Amino acid sequence: MGIVRKTHSLNLLLGEFHKSSSAISTVQLVKKFKSKINKSTIYRILDKLEDDGVLHTILGKDGVKQYAKCTSCSKSIHTDNHPHLQCTICNKIYCLDVAISIPEIPKYKVNNIRVFLEGECNFCKLKN
Repeated sequence: MGIVRKTHSLNLLLGEFHKSSSAISTVQLVKKFKSKINKSTIYRILDKLEDDGVLHTILGKDGVKQYAKCTSCSKSIHTDNHPHLQCTICNKIYCLDVAISIPEIPKYKVNNIRVFLEGECNFCKLKN
């Protein structure tokens, strides 16, 4: 269906993704905007933004769905084939700007890959 008009709620959520260098969970967004945006509206907007190729999802090590900005996706094609790293100290998830190639496997068609890494982010690594 896609985003048809730019509402105040949409602009608030997009603003969060533009400010953040890490993925954001729905739990974080609901908590932050509980007095401004209805919970179901947040979920609906996130689904539409994912459908439109604006955001992509990552499942963290705890199974919580998180969202991050897409770089060059469209409504018809998601091209977010890059690894994600979840910091074992701060628990934030980062998109890593590392090219991952999808292997050609005879008799199969691979559309998407998910590479999930655990380690320390640059911020936490510098603190220790």
